Amino acid sequence: MTELLVVEEDDQHEDIEVGSLNHSIVQTQIAGLLLNDDRFKPIVELSLDASQKDLSQFGLKAKDELKPDICVYPNTVKRKRRDILRMSEMPLLAIEIISPSQSIDSLLAKFDAYFELGIKSCWLVMPSVDIVDIYSQPDRHKTFDMNDTEIIDEVMDIRLPIQKIFEW
Repeated sequence: MTELLVVEEDDQHEDIEVGSLNHSIVQTQIAGLLLNDDRFKPIVELSLDASQKDLSQFGLKAKDELKPDICVYPNTVKRKRRDILRMSEMPLLAIEIISPSQSIDSLLAKFDAYFELGIKSCWLVMPSVDIVDIYSQPDRHKTFDMNDTEIIDEVMDIRLPIQKIFEW
């Protein structure tokens, strides 16, 4: 997810999104690789309607919306004539790419919410150390690094060459 800066003005807080270079490159690389798989429709920065759950139980500040860096839907999801601001249908896969201002704990809290909302798989991507953790359940994950030739999401039956994710 993109970095957020908090700007104080007359005791009011305003969130301003600031994307980092590595975050943006990795986000583009993964989305591009997933576009090659005809089974899926990768979508970046899509707002998910999480109003059916109390997100505070996961320690999240968000009230009723979550926005993964990349959502992966079945290829049956198509563009609508009338746009949707918050998608009520949950994706199959949520991918979060850690940025310099985020903590792993905050993203793992989002994963707890994602799984509770019915998302089947979650990826935690760490560009600074070239690692992808693939979560099949909140407390079950497999770690892939540059010593591996590919990352393998067994739940989603996805295999991607790790060098293509982190190539510069």
